[in-house]
Amino acid sequence: MLRSKTFVKRTRKGNVVKVVKEHYLRDDIPCSSPLCKKCTQNEPVLSAEPRSTATLKPHYLVVDTNVFMGQLDIMEHPAIKDVVVLQTVKEEVRHLNIIIYNRLVEILADKTKRFYMFANEHQKDTFIEKLKDETPNDRNDRAIRIATKWYSDHLKASNPSEDIQVILLSDDVANRDKARASGIKAMSVAEYVAGIKDVPELVDMLSAAQAQADDTVVYDEHLTPAQIQNGIKKGKLIQSPFNVTPYNTLEATVVGEVEGEIKTIYIVGRKNFNRAIHGDTVAVELLPKSEWKCGASIAIEDEDDDEKMYGEEESTDKKDDDDESSPNKKRKTNDKVGEPEPTGKVVGIIRKKWRPYCGFILKNSVPKGNDRGPVTCTFRAIDRRIPKIKIKTSQASSLIGSRIIVAIDSWPKTSKFPMGHFVKTLGASGDKETETEVILLEHNVPYQEFSKAVLSDLPEEGDQWVVREHHIKNENRRDFRDLNVCSIDPPGCTDIDDALHVRFLPNGNYEVGVHIADVTYFVKPGTHIDKEAASRGTSVYLVDKRIDMLPALLGTNLCSLRSNVERLAFSCVWELNENAEIVSVDFCKSIIKSKFSFTYDEAQSRIDDERMQDDVTKGIRLLNKFAKILRQRRLEAGALTLTSPELRFNLQNDSQDPVDVEMKELKETNSLVEEFMLLANISVAKKIYSRFPSAAMLRKHGAPPINNFDQLRKILLEKGFTLDISSSKALADSLDKAVIPEDPYFNTLVRILTTRCMMQAQYFCSGTEPESEFKHYGLASPIYTHFTSPIRRYADVVVHRLLHACIDPDAPMDSDLINTNAMKDLCDNLNFRNRMAQQAGRSSVELFTSMFFRNKVEIEEARVLRVLKNSISVLVPKYGLESIVYISEPFEYNEEHNSLVAGDIVLKTFDKVKVEMSVEGDAEGMRQKMNMKLIEPKV
Repeated sequence: MLRSKTFVKRTRKGNVVKVVKEHYLRDDIPCSSPLCKKCTQNEPVLSAEPRSTATLKPHYLVVDTNVFMGQLDIMEHPAIKDVVVLQTVKEEVRHLNIIIYNRLVEILADKTKRFYMFANEHQKDTFIEKLKDETPNDRNDRAIRIATKWYSDHLKASNPSEDIQVILLSDDVANRDKARASGIKAMSVAEYVAGIKDVPELVDMLSAAQAQADDTVVYDEHLTPAQIQNGIKKGKLIQSPFNVTPYNTLEATVVGEVEGEIKTIYIVGRKNFNRAIHGDTVAVELLPKSEWKCGASIAIEDEDDDEKMYGEEESTDKKDDDDESSPNKKRKTNDKVGEPEPTGKVVGIIRKKWRPYCGFILKNSVPKGNDRGPVTCTFRAIDRRIPKIKIKTSQASSLIGSRIIVAIDSWPKTSKFPMGHFVKTLGASGDKETETEVILLEHNVPYQEFSKAVLSDLPEEGDQWVVREHHIKNENRRDFRDLNVCSIDPPGCTDIDDALHVRFLPNGNYEVGVHIADVTYFVKPGTHIDKEAASRGTSVYLVDKRIDMLPALLGTNLCSLRSNVERLAFSCVWELNENAEIVSVDFCKSIIKSKFSFTYDEAQSRIDDERMQDDVTKGIRLLNKFAKILRQRRLEAGALTLTSPELRFNLQNDSQDPVDVEMKELKETNSLVEEFMLLANISVAKKIYSRFPSAAMLRKHGAPPINNFDQLRKILLEKGFTLDISSSKALADSLDKAVIPEDPYFNTLVRILTTRCMMQAQYFCSGTEPESEFKHYGLASPIYTHFTSPIRRYADVVVHRLLHACIDPDAPMDSDLINTNAMKDLCDNLNFRNRMAQQAGRSSVELFTSMFFRNKVEIEEARVLRVLKNSISVLVPKYGLESIVYISEPFEYNEEHNSLVAGDIVLKTFDKVKVEMSVEGDAEGMRQKMNMKLIEPKV
C-alpha cells in the first residue's frame, strides 16, 4: 500500500517548492519467530525456545529507546537474547547518539544474540500517524506500544498452542503505565534483570541512578550550551580538549589563545576541574592574573581517601603560595622566576569522552563482613588521570583482585565522584594476558579476530596466489624483477612494506627506486576488508605481539616484499645526479623480486666490510652515500633531529617473558632507509596535491606554542646555551650547539626534552587548511604525506589510491576519495587510532618493564629531566626508563633556580644521580609500577 504526503517548503533562495513524500506500507513483513504459522519466514532470527524465569513464561522482549540509551551494557550481555528492535527505536537511537547507534548495529549483526529489527514503520498494522498536538516523542512511544501489542496478539493468533509472552522493556514510567493500561506486559530493566537469577551480575550492570541532592554543593553549575557558545564567540571562553597531567591527577592543561598567543593553560584542583574528565572537550574561563601559576608543578600519588582528595579544595583560601595543589595566589613584586603561566577553570563540558574504564575495586572501600546484597564501593581506573568511580555491586568481595570494566553513568554537582556501574570481569590482576587485554581496551584498539566477511575478500588462492603475466600486460606495470632490489628492516620483521634499488644510468646519473607494497591491489574501496582497515587505522605494535590492520595472508605474505618471491608494488623512481639532486621523478605500478631481506645490522656489516664488492653491497653503499647528502640537506633547511628513549626486550621463547632489556641502538642503515622513505613521501605529497588540491590526504606538524619552551629555555640559559625557537632552523642550530664535551649524553637529553615541547603530527585533508598550514615543522618540509607503509597504515592506502588516480586516468575512483568532508572524517579517525596505538605501545613497554624488574633491585646512574616541588623526574640511560623520584625533607624547593636544595646539595635538570630501581604494588596490591629511590647524592 502506498501512502503519499504533500507539503510545500521554502528553499534557502526563497523559492516555494512542492514536496511529495511516499511511504510504502506492507502486510508481508515477518515477525521472525519460528513459532509463528502465519508469516513466511526465510531464516527466523528469534528462537523457538526463548528464555523463561521463575516469574516469567518463555518470552520475547520489545525494547524502548531509553533502554538502549541508558542500559546498553546489559543489552550487549550474552544472557539477553530474543529481542525485537523496532524501526522506530533504531531511528531514535541514531538521532540521539551515533556511538550507541553503531553499537546497536553491531548487536543486530551478531546472529548469536538473536536481535531482530522489525520495520514497524512500514507494517500496515503497526504504522501510525502523528496526532494533532502530539509531540514526536509521544508519537514514538505510542508507536512502540502499538507494535508490542501487535506482536503479542499476532503470536497468539498464529499459534494458540504456544504460550509466548511479549514484554515491553522500558525505563520510562509513563510509557510503562500506558502500556499496562492497554494490556501489555511491561517492565523496567531493573525489574527484569532481578528475575534472571542464573546471571546475578546483570543487577550490577544496571546504570547508576542520579545522586540524591544534599545540602553541600561540591561543584559549580555548568553553563548552558547557549552561554558557552556565546562566550566562545566573544572570546571570553576557550574551547579545548581537557588533558590531565600524568604525574599529578589534580593538574590539567588546555591549549588556547591568551593575549593574542596560543598558550598552555593550567587547570589546578578538582574544584576547577568541575567534573571534567580527561579527554572531554571543555569550556574554560581564565582566572585573574593574580592567580596564575608561578614556578614548578608538584607530583602527587593517588589519594587514598575522599578527605585527602578534597581537603585541598575545601580550604584553599587558607593555604600559602607553596600549596601543593593550588596555583600561587599572590606573586612577589620582584619575582625572578619568569612570567607566570595562565590558569583557568572549567565552566562547562562541550563534549564528554566517557568510555568504559579498566581497573579494580579498592579493597579498603569494601565493607568487611558484608557478603550479601549490593554494597557501594570505589573503583579505580588503571589510567590514573580518571577520578575514582562509585559503583554498587553484590559481587564486591569476589571482584577484589580482578581487573574489571566499569562505565560512568552520571556526575551531578552534588557528588564528589562520578557514579557508574559494573560491566564485566577481565581476569586476575598481574596475569600477562589480562594486563595486555587491559592495554588494548584502555586504548580502544580493535583486537578481535577478522570476521568471515573480511576474510572472504582475500584471494581465493590463499597463500598459493602468485604474480602472473597479466599483471604486467593488463595493468601497465613496469617490470623491475631483474634489478638488485633489496629491503632493510628490523630483525624479525615479517610485514615488509618497502624495498630499494639503485643503478647507474648511461648519462652518468643514477636511478633510485623506492618500491612499496601494492596493498590496494588486494584491498578495494568499499569492501569489508577495506572498511575494517579504515576502522582499525593502523597496526599496533606491543612488546610481545602485533595487532594487524590487515589479515596475515596479506600483511605477512602476499603484500610483504620478501626476498626471492615476485610481488606487486607501487614505485617511486627518481633520476638523481652525483649530488643527490632530483633530475626527474616518476611513479608507476610495478612488479619486483627482492634479492635480499636484510636486517639493519646485516646491511651495516656489508657497508663496513670492504672485502665485499658485489653489486648488491655496492648499491647499498651508494644509497648510503646519497642518504647522507639528503640528510645533510634536510638539516640545513631546518629539519630537527629529535629523540626519545626506546627499549628493546629480549623475550624467552616459550613463555614470552622478558629476560633482558636494553636501549635500542640506531645504525647508519636506519637513517639510509629513513631518508629515502621521507623523500618518497614528499614527492608523492607534491604529486597528489597538484592533482587533488582540495582532497589530498597530507600530514602536517605544527609549530609548537612559544611558551612550551619557557622552562627548557631558562634551564639551558643557566648552562650557558640559548635556545632560539624563532624557526625550526634556528631551533635545530641551537640544539647542535648545546654540547658539553665532557658530558656526551647532555645533547641527547636536550633533544629528548625538546621533543616533549613539540606538537603532535596529524593527518589532514588539503581542502580544510590553507596552504600556509601544510608545513611539517620537524622535517622542515612545506608538504608531506605517508605513502611508504600501506601494510600497517590506512593513510598510506588512501594516498596510494590518490596517486594511482594521478598517473592513470582510467583508475577507478571512489567518490569519498575526492569528498573533502569524508576525507576530513577519515583523517580524524586515523589521528585518533594513531595516537592510541602509540600510547598502547608505551603501556606495553611499561608492563614488560614491570615484569622484568619484578623481584629485582638495581642501582643505576640516572639523569634529572625535570624538577618538581616535591620530586624529580629521572631517566636511566642504560634502560631508557623514566620515573618520578619523590624527594622528602630536608630538601626544599628553590623557585628562582627551579631546584631542590638540602644544604650544599642541589638537584637541577640534567644532573647525574644514582637511583635504586624496583617494582612494587600499591597499598591495594593491585598495580605494579616502577619505583625509584634516590641513593646519591646522600644528604
